[in-house]
Amino acid sequence: NLRHKFKRNQSNKMKLALLATLATAATAFVAPSAPLTTRSPTQIFAEDEAEAAEVEEPAPRSAAEISALTSSVKTIFSLEDINGILPHRYPFLLVDKVVEYEQGKRAVGIKSVTLNEPHFTGHFPNRPIMPGVLQVEALAQLAGIVCLQMEGA
Repeated sequence: NLRHKFKRNQSNKMKLALLATLATAATAFVAPSAPLTTRSPTQIFAEDEAEAAEVEEPAPRSAAEISALTSSVKTIFSLEDINGILPHRYPFLLVDKVVEYEQGKRAVGIKSVTLNEPHFTGHFPNRPIMPGVLQVEALAQLAGIVCLQMEGA
C-alpha cells in the first residue's frame, strides 16, 4: 500500500511538472507587445520622374548583415542536441532549437517555417498560418525536452 502511494505521488509530480512547463512555454507563441517595424512599400509607378527621384530605396542588406540581427541570441540546445533528446524527426519534429532554458521549469524554443511546408497550402488560402494543433504539438515537444532533462528522467 505504501509503495502504491509513493508511485502515485511520483506520477502526480511528473504531471504537475509537465503542466507547469506547458503553461510557461505557451508564452513563446504570444505575439510580441512591441509594434513591429515595417518598411514602406516600394513605389512602382510614379506620377513623374521628379516624384520617383524623391523616393529613397533602402540599400539591400547582405546575408551577414541579416544574420547579425540574431547573433546575440544564444542557442542552448541545437537541432543535433534535440535529436539526441526527442525521438521525433522531420517533418514531425517541431522544435529546431532552444534559446532559453531553466532546468525543470521552462524553455523557449524556435521552429523555423517556410511557406512551402505542406500544412500552409490549405490553412488558410491567402493567409497561411501554422495550425493550432501543430502549435500545441510544438509546445508538448518543448515540454518533453524540459522533462527529459530533469534528474532521474
